[in-house]
Amino acid sequence: MSVKHFFILLSLLTAALGARAQSAGNDTVLKGSTIEVIQSYKPEVKQAPKPEWIPQLPPADTTHPALNLEVPQQTLYYTYSSQPLRPLALGKDAPLPLFQSYVKAGGGNLGTIFLDAGTDALSGKDYETDFHLHHISQKGSIQNEKTALSGIEADGLYHTDNNDWHAGIQAERNQYYYYGYDHIKYDFPADSVKQVYTTVRATVDMKNKADSSDKLLYHPAITASLYDAKLNTSETSIGLNAPFTYRMDTSIDMLCNFTGVITDYKTKVWSTYNNFAQLAPGIALHHGPMSGHALLGLALGSDGRGYILPDVLAAFTLPDTRYIVSAGWQASLRRNTFEELSTENPYVLNNYNVIEQTRKDEVFLGLSGAVLDHFIFSVRGSWWHFNNLPTYLNDTGDQKQFYIVYDNVKALSFHAAARYTDANIWSVGATGDFYRYYNGTQLYVWQEPSVKIKGDFTINPSAKFMVTAYIALLSGLHARDISGNAVNMKPIADIGCNGEYQIIRRLSAFLQVNNLLNDKYQRWYGPGNGYQSYGLNIYGGLRLKF
Repeated sequence: MSVKHFFILLSLLTAALGARAQSAGNDTVLKGSTIEVIQSYKPEVKQAPKPEWIPQLPPADTTHPALNLEVPQQTLYYTYSSQPLRPLALGKDAPLPLFQSYVKAGGGNLGTIFLDAGTDALSGKDYETDFHLHHISQKGSIQNEKTALSGIEADGLYHTDNNDWHAGIQAERNQYYYYGYDHIKYDFPADSVKQVYTTVRATVDMKNKADSSDKLLYHPAITASLYDAKLNTSETSIGLNAPFTYRMDTSIDMLCNFTGVITDYKTKVWSTYNNFAQLAPGIALHHGPMSGHALLGLALGSDGRGYILPDVLAAFTLPDTRYIVSAGWQASLRRNTFEELSTENPYVLNNYNVIEQTRKDEVFLGLSGAVLDHFIFSVRGSWWHFNNLPTYLNDTGDQKQFYIVYDNVKALSFHAAARYTDANIWSVGATGDFYRYYNGTQLYVWQEPSVKIKGDFTINPSAKFMVTAYIALLSGLHARDISGNAVNMKPIADIGCNGEYQIIRRLSAFLQVNNLLNDKYQRWYGPGNGYQSYGLNIYGGLRLKF
């Protein structure tokens, strides 16, 4: 083979091998391989259901305020200020110790003597205690127009792993005089018109420490009391209140409340029992914007009389708002104990021999909510039915005391409440209740106001100075004159204010002014001056914290 032929053959073999290699490179068959498809995963945590908060004011106080006898609550005033930040090299400042005790004392016109003291110094890791002592006495311009209120309260709380145990005891002495008689016609010795109410009450209760995993919640309480009045009148009571809640799931709770109380009322000439027992099973629902509860109270009153007392409430939060619409039907039974009646009207006749229990039914429709971040409100319209409502009919003889007269009556009412709060700088609020009674068995709902308005205002001009003010208005009261004819009582307006200034860290000064208008109104009617109020009352003093 010549050299020329050799190179031709070599070129052909090289081209053939190149074509075979190219053919192999275009083969798409993958032998012995595994294909994996990887998907991007983003972990997500399921959001827990948010609780539906219902902004609303505390329930309106529906008791009759003894405007000339009550002392507005004195709020403890402390100032807490943070320490400035400093570099670590300068060390850590020890915090100033908090005051655990205080004594507040003072005096003023009307012979006012005022004392208020408290302490929680006796406390430890697993327990806390509180002790409170108070006294106020005053004397007006009318003979025997004087009052004195003294009391002491002690509370203790003990914590265990599963429960909180609480015990409390209260002792109070409330002294009045029946001075509403005609002082020209009668001249009663002071001791013969003196009335003293003494209360001793003890309570023991226990509440379990529930968390989100607990199914059963409970809070039983036992209360025993002795209520004693002059002229051989006394009332002893012992009661049990045991509410239970079982959580079915996040939206359903099963409820069961038991209440039972035995009361023995004794006077010099007779005695009787005023008992009550109720078992109220029910259910509570809370799902999304809807919430509510339904309980069926099966009650047994005095004389073995049975009652069915429903408690039904439904609430709905309007979409994309903070407004809540509610409606319901609530029925309750008031026992009308001597303590209840004489606390409401201290001049009631203590030897009354007819005790009726009052059934009260309310069917209502309400709206509550919040506007922006500072203003909350609530309005409520109701239809009422009262069976055996106790009213106070003034005596037309010597005019000193009031009789209990029961009334079966219906009513329409409107309740409104609002509050504006700007942090801890200032706050203003007002509540109003307006009633229209009809179809009653009495000519009027005696001594019961049809208009009740309250307002309050608080401002802190500085960290050391606080001022509060209040106003109370009552109107629409009816009573009887000396001839037994119905009279419209004068409307009541009571305005007052209170200020407290911190002089040094331990010491502050206070001033209280009641009845700025010096209006000697009558909350409880009597011909002539009757049970007129004290008028302008000013007292002040010092508070020492230690």
